[in-house]
Amino acid sequence: MRDLWSFALRVLKAFRANQGLLLAGAVAYYALLSVVPLLILSVVALSHFVDQAELLATIARYLDWAVPGQGGAIVADLSGFLEHPEIAGGVLIVTMIFFSSLAFSVLENAMCVIFLHRVTVRPRHVLVSALLPYLYILVLGVGLFAVTLMTGLIERIADDRISHALLYAIGFGGEVLLITSIYLAMPTGRLSFLHAMMGGVTAAVLWEITRHLLKWYYTTFSRVGDVYGSFTAAIVILLSFEFAAIILLLGAQVIAEYERAGFEERHRS
Repeated sequence: MRDLWSFALRVLKAFRANQGLLLAGAVAYYALLSVVPLLILSVVALSHFVDQAELLATIARYLDWAVPGQGGAIVADLSGFLEHPEIAGGVLIVTMIFFSSLAFSVLENAMCVIFLHRVTVRPRHVLVSALLPYLYILVLGVGLFAVTLMTGLIERIADDRISHALLYAIGFGGEVLLITSIYLAMPTGRLSFLHAMMGGVTAAVLWEITRHLLKWYYTTFSRVGDVYGSFTAAIVILLSFEFAAIILLLGAQVIAEYERAGFEERHRS
């Protein structure tokens, strides 16, 4: 327990030294800029293969995992965009692709700060860094397509209780896989899949607790609507992304300090 406490203090000190809260704020800000263009691109592309109503319902359901209580508001904006598809010209699509990649680029830079010991040993090729955000966008689009198909199938063949449990399991499993893939792909070098999976499960559980607390707070005590008025949705989404980014980067800091401790022990031996 003494070693665990000292390790926890080491993680928190390193997170503070790396300006972890500032990094989380940057990730949250660019995620706010990226989420709507990314969803618009996904909906426009996938609406040619799946029913729009099912697609929007799936997005609304799982957006509540990332932005508690705001999934419906975001989907309402997406519906308005789909009602006027003629505005999606070539220039707008290129612009949306650029903005939707910003969050991944900033997240990669934040991971480079946390895993600085890897960057100095195994720097990543600039072409890989340039293509990584767009590969993530493609993978997320394929994942959204698969989840939409599975959701529609489950709702048709299962009763309400079973379908609710299955949809929750799909959402939580997708969350774990997404976080695990971030821990595997975003830092330079190679990370043990077991360590990444453990980090993904831990971060997903922490976010489950956090998002339920946030949802309870927003619906019970919060007066954010009275303070910010028409900006309420943006503020709530930004705060949700901020908490999620803190959990994500703190998990990365745990992995980085575990690696550094191993390097130091091997160096002493």
